[in-house]
Amino acid sequence: MNALRGMISSLRRRPAVPEPVPSILDSYVKTAPSHQNAVDMFTGEWASKLPLNGLRSGELGLFDDDRVRWALDRLGDMSGRTVLELGPLEGGHTFMLNRAGAKVLAVEAHTRAYVKCLIAKEMLGMPRARFVLGDLNAHLTATNDTYDACFACGVLYHMRAPVQTLALISKVTRRLFLWTHYYDADIVNASDLLRPRFTTHEIVEHAGFPHTLHRFNYESALRLKGFCGGNAEHASWLSRADLFAALSHLGWHIDDIGFDAPDHPHGPALALIATRTP
Repeated sequence: MNALRGMISSLRRRPAVPEPVPSILDSYVKTAPSHQNAVDMFTGEWASKLPLNGLRSGELGLFDDDRVRWALDRLGDMSGRTVLELGPLEGGHTFMLNRAGAKVLAVEAHTRAYVKCLIAKEMLGMPRARFVLGDLNAHLTATNDTYDACFACGVLYHMRAPVQTLALISKVTRRLFLWTHYYDADIVNASDLLRPRFTTHEIVEHAGFPHTLHRFNYESALRLKGFCGGNAEHASWLSRADLFAALSHLGWHIDDIGFDAPDHPHGPALALIATRTP
């Protein structure tokens, strides 16, 4: 019995087998060069369907997006025009803007998304586009440059202070394409997906404009490698009324509204074109 106990005790003291240490050699590609090799650096993370036959990437048609075609139709000829694009994600809208003749500066804060933009540019060619890595609010605060238009598709509802972001956009351009989700209490409260994400509602003021921030929590989405939201654990949504009132307060006139989708599965959303008077 004592011998058995000694054997059990010895087994318990035996050090655990260490986990294998990854080798830098795992980062090498051992097949012939291909676009797929580059895309596979982010397997399972691509949102966009890249417009090359046979390429395995994402599912969303962001390189041929109806919202961007709608915006370009309303903004007119973009040949030689300068565009500031906020949050290019994987370069799909940048590709469309470049193809329309615009000169694009695209600001992306997510390091993985930034590299995917560079991959897309290398594969598809975007000679009039430049991608830079950094925070869009920091760029808007620091820059003295102005642009013929600003494209902000899918970014405003990821901001913690969206009215501040709109105010910063106002100093760099007089034409704006915006697509965003917005807060609607009735729709949110009726949705099992959305209702748990909104926890607090805070009245704040920016540039003399009082408005309500509806806190949206990312929760488990932050553990996904393909996460493409904001840079904090939560963002703030505006109501439709506050969004329109904020734009008006900042000197913007809404020229057109499209893609008005209160039943969007991820929350009510809309697109708009706005012009700012001097």
